[in-house]
Amino acid sequence: MKKLFSNIKGDAFGGITAGIVALPLALAFGVSSGLGPSAGLYGAIFISFFAALFGGTNTQISGPTAPMTAVSMVVIAGIIAANDGDLSKALPAILTVFLLAGLFQIGLGIIGIGKYIRYIPYPVVSGFMTAIGLIILLTQVLPSVGYYPKEDVEFVQQFKPQAEEVILENILKEEAGEGILVLENFKETISRAEKITSEDILKESQTLAAKETSGALGAIKAFPRAIQNINLLELLLALGTIFIIFGFKRITTKIPSTLVALVVVSGIAVGLGLDYRTIQEIPSGIPSIKWEIFSGFSLSSITPYIFTALTLSLLGAIDSLLTSVVADNMTKTKHKPNKELVGQGIGNSIAALFGGIPGAGATIRTVVNINAGGKTKLSGMIAGVMLLIIMLGLGPVASKIPAAVLAGILITVGIGVMDYKGLKAIPYLPKDIKLGPIKLSSEVLIMMIVLLLSTFWNLVYAVGIGLVIASLMFMKKIGDLTAERSDVKNLKEEAWEDEIDFPKNLKEEVFIKHLKGPLFFGSTSDFQALSLQIPETAKTVILRLGRMQYMDQSGLYAMEDMLQNLKTKNIEVLFVDLLKQPKYMMERIDIIPDFIPPEHIFATFDECVKWVKQNVKDEN
Repeated sequence: MKKLFSNIKGDAFGGITAGIVALPLALAFGVSSGLGPSAGLYGAIFISFFAALFGGTNTQISGPTAPMTAVSMVVIAGIIAANDGDLSKALPAILTVFLLAGLFQIGLGIIGIGKYIRYIPYPVVSGFMTAIGLIILLTQVLPSVGYYPKEDVEFVQQFKPQAEEVILENILKEEAGEGILVLENFKETISRAEKITSEDILKESQTLAAKETSGALGAIKAFPRAIQNINLLELLLALGTIFIIFGFKRITTKIPSTLVALVVVSGIAVGLGLDYRTIQEIPSGIPSIKWEIFSGFSLSSITPYIFTALTLSLLGAIDSLLTSVVADNMTKTKHKPNKELVGQGIGNSIAALFGGIPGAGATIRTVVNINAGGKTKLSGMIAGVMLLIIMLGLGPVASKIPAAVLAGILITVGIGVMDYKGLKAIPYLPKDIKLGPIKLSSEVLIMMIVLLLSTFWNLVYAVGIGLVIASLMFMKKIGDLTAERSDVKNLKEEAWEDEIDFPKNLKEEVFIKHLKGPLFFGSTSDFQALSLQIPETAKTVILRLGRMQYMDQSGLYAMEDMLQNLKTKNIEVLFVDLLKQPKYMMERIDIIPDFIPPEHIFATFDECVKWVKQNVKDEN
């Protein structure tokens, strides 16, 4: 904090520039989330300021990002659907989930989880990021052509019978919750049913129509109807926005092309008095705390979303720390990962209190800040203040921005966020697994599973499944490699250098096992087969353990089973060069000294050989 004002000029320019760059994206992400442009702005304002103030990356600019918005969109849609399509009714639960995500993020930083984020497998991240891009692209096709399913009268009409059923079911659920026995109070049910209006049915039909066309799969289903109902003006505005964003980058990168597109296309639409669809109105006053988070709190309403909130916090952590690495590379500094998570958590928590969507470290905005001269936390704080000033001064003006312009901006975001590096590598990755007659790359398989499940099913579950599969495949590979490196051989086979002079007259009585690498659940099956490989003439088994650095619980019990088996055959076991961790594990369950007495543990192979010469007799 001492150096906060050491670079005022550079930080001011960097923060202002980053704030301006963040404006169109904040608006677009807010609209895309379903909470409106003000939610995107509030998220950008508060996350940028407080994540910079309390975070561990000096030059990072934070705010709503594509991955965080994509997951938030799923959360918002699910909670709204559970609340009869009423946003005002669902809002307390939505913001509570976002608040929990922020608090979880603070907790992750406090317990020191930040340093472990880098261990998430690349195929999982690659598949997820590409899925985010596809989801954004597919979901923005409909607004870019001016098609909104809730406003398609013919389409909405299809859901009226289902809407009536849903309304009746809700009445019965309410009566059950009130303790009303339907059979005894059937008149009450009829009375409530008679109060159902055509407006109620229409509203529920619109909710069902929106639910049917939500997400990537819903957008694909709705695409034929969207093509039949294209609004040419909206399409031209979206295409114009996309053209300027990609075209202006070829002229110069010093001025954000997204901002240029927003200003130019919106200016043309307003100046010519075109009949276009605007975004939702942006409040011009000071943001206020959403006290209904607390007054309308219901544990039952958020319980199904606890895991989602945790996943959202983990995603934000990954997103932020990856951006921190980019910032480190550009500034030759080193961020503090756990402090950064705490800062991001504080920012997300405060943003949720004011109705903002969650966010994370934003790579593009961070790069812009650094290139513009930002060097300290002050730059991120200024970016947040800049957005607040814009909102207070230009809220009514920003409310006139065409919805199609933001859809066009999001399409370019979707194109940009996809992991092309990972996709290009697909043909060149080694095919290391076999499914029937087909050889596949395990990396590609994980990537595609995460990609498809994220796009067409559930983002949260897809990441979890991807992590599980990646972990299992990793453990399988490590187990196979460990098994290959673990030699089981008698004295007739190739021996280690110090075994060459071992007494040849004892070659039938002594059996040597070399263990290389950890003894863990992935290698226990091969290890357990040891007793089956020992010849009937063997009276002593030497286990050379100097390269067995680690033993887990599975390996521990595999060792115990093998020693028990050898004991029943009256075969003595000798340990050579037993390392600290495996020794500690075996002492915990009394393998030492019950199966292996201290006098059977040798520091060197030479000491073991002396014991063998003295105690093992040649019986041939």
